[in-house]
Order: sequence, then structure tokens, then C-alpha cells
Amino acid sequence: MTADSVRLDKWLWAARFFKTRGLATTAVAGGKVHLNGTRAKPARPVQLGDELRIRIGPYDWLVTVRAITERTVRERLAEAHKIAPAPTYRGKGRPTKKDRRKLEEFL
Repeated sequence: MTADSVRLDKWLWAARFFKTRGLATTAVAGGKVHLNGTRAKPARPVQLGDELRIRIGPYDWLVTVRAITERTVRERLAEAHKIAPAPTYRGKGRPTKKDRRKLEEFL
């Protein structure tokens, strides 16, 4: 598999068609997913421009692959949060008694 392709079951899971990768694998093995008009196996590589027909319950999805990823958005966000600095509070906290009196006087 090259860098511009990913396993079919991983792509279906990352694109959030299935909640788990195991469910995606079961659906592909059960014939619920067709890749470019033919029945596919879970390890079949998906590339840009491929057409998928996905049957989930009463829904029949016709999907064209426009992006390749094997990670969910949630995983990317978690990684970004690890890299980003933690937010810090820059205020002084509660107003002092003197500040509160000034506010009451102002209002």
C-alpha cells in the first residue's frame, strides 16, 4: 500500500461511516460495501477518486473518495491539544472589597 492509499475498513472507520473498525470490517466482509462497482475485501486499498457504495440499514450511500486518512478527527484534535500550550487565566480573580464598592458606586 502506498502513502496515497489506505485499507478500506480503516477508511470507512476514519470517515465515521462505522463506529468501530471491527464493524467496518464485518460490513465489508458481509458484502455491504462495494468499491468501484465490485465487492471488496477489508484490506483492499482505497485511493482518491474511488467510488464506494455503502449499505447501512435502510440507507444506501454512494460516496466518492476525496481525501485519504486513516485517523479520525478526534485523534487529530487530541494530538493538537497535546502540542498546544494549556490555556492560563490572566485575570486577577475576584474583585476586592474596594473594587466591589467602586462598582456599586458606579452603578
